[in-house]
Amino acid sequence: MNPLLADDRFHDECGVFGIFGHPEAANLTYLGLYSLQHRGQESSGIVSSDGTKLFSHKGMGLVADVFSSSDIAKLHGNSAIGHVRYSTAGESHIKNAQPFVVEYARGGIALAHNGNLINAALLRAEFEAYGSIFQSSMDTEIIVHLIASSKENCLVDRITSALRRVRGSYSLLFLTEKRMIAVRDPNGFRPLSLGKLKGSWVVASETCAFDLIEAEYVRDIEPGEIVVIDQDGLTSYKPFQVEPFTPCVFEFIYFARPDSSIFGANVHSIRKKFGRMLAIEHPVDADIVIPVPDSGVPAAIGYAEQSGIPFDKGIVRNHYVGRTFIEPKDSIRHFGVKIKLNAIKELINGKRVIVIDDSIVRGTTSRKIIKMIRNAGAKEVHMRISSPPTICPCYYGIDTPSREELIASRQGVKEINDYITSDTLGYLSVEGMYKAASEAGRSFCDACFTGRYPVDILKEENLPQLALFK
Repeated sequence: MNPLLADDRFHDECGVFGIFGHPEAANLTYLGLYSLQHRGQESSGIVSSDGTKLFSHKGMGLVADVFSSSDIAKLHGNSAIGHVRYSTAGESHIKNAQPFVVEYARGGIALAHNGNLINAALLRAEFEAYGSIFQSSMDTEIIVHLIASSKENCLVDRITSALRRVRGSYSLLFLTEKRMIAVRDPNGFRPLSLGKLKGSWVVASETCAFDLIEAEYVRDIEPGEIVVIDQDGLTSYKPFQVEPFTPCVFEFIYFARPDSSIFGANVHSIRKKFGRMLAIEHPVDADIVIPVPDSGVPAAIGYAEQSGIPFDKGIVRNHYVGRTFIEPKDSIRHFGVKIKLNAIKELINGKRVIVIDDSIVRGTTSRKIIKMIRNAGAKEVHMRISSPPTICPCYYGIDTPSREELIASRQGVKEINDYITSDTLGYLSVEGMYKAASEAGRSFCDACFTGRYPVDILKEENLPQLALFK
């Protein structure tokens, strides 16, 4: 059994879900995590509270594989938080599965985190120098140590003082025996929404989780906001210095589910607008527009509508590919891509094809996809990308390669086009991206495209995320 060929995609770190004051809290959290599975497939976990004690179950793998009905039955209480993880900081190991649970002098506390702390390595070194012992290699544990060491009396004040020392991105859910607390960083990098299910409050990374359990979307947790939910209701605090609102634009490009609304706009609608703008900026005579499934579909629809060129699904994706496979001894060329994607020859043969994808990372997958389309008989293959060239790594919660591995950081569009063997290549411009996403605002984190980091990266922190704790 050999490891699956490294996926030439960006990955979000995780998704969080929580509910307070419902008799089926653990089961609803399980369903909420199902809706957020696209945000992380490495591990899953749920922590619940019955008002006096915390109960936890975590495991490696998908939500459906980690939890059985008997596991859910053991998660007692009317409140719960859950987490799905794809690691950016910390190795792939059960000890890094979240929610992270500890008992300390003031009781039990569980924490689920979506984001990345860019000064985590420095803070960890500081704690270890004073004798602190860490259970994991993930940045999330830093927050727990900061809370435990705080001199403040009130939990909200301890969380506030802890988060004033961290830098980077975080959408957080805390659970104690009697309270659930949601926090979003002052820049609002990652989405976090507040909903209601009858008399119960619900918090989730994306609104698609509300739809499954029939909860009502109320509003987004605001940047820099701390929301405390207990038996007395909901209380909001804004203790942090106001910062520019810079939500991650890649949530619209790739990460979020199309049926979610984030940062005040529907994801599917924005992706279609990316495709429309791409058709305006990079038109080409062709016979058919096809997406690289699944993330390229909305942009391809938008491109087809704007250009008047017919849309069709010329590539089929196998949705049942796991993380590993048994490869035949007699090598099959491009096996890693072929096991996931296959071209429909009858649709493509003899045609001039426009292929829409959301991004190019290293270029290796795009090269193999174009080869596959040519082998299916395409006369021409024109590659169109519904985002600008990715030239810089992310330090705010996305698993990205180093700058040297990003093909657009060292090659121009012509050289990339030659490498992936397309007839023509066109990227959406930064200006076009902003124009298409204007309904969600005019302020985003676009550092991966421009190198403009909203939170400065110190020299000591300027490391690939996966190397932070190595």
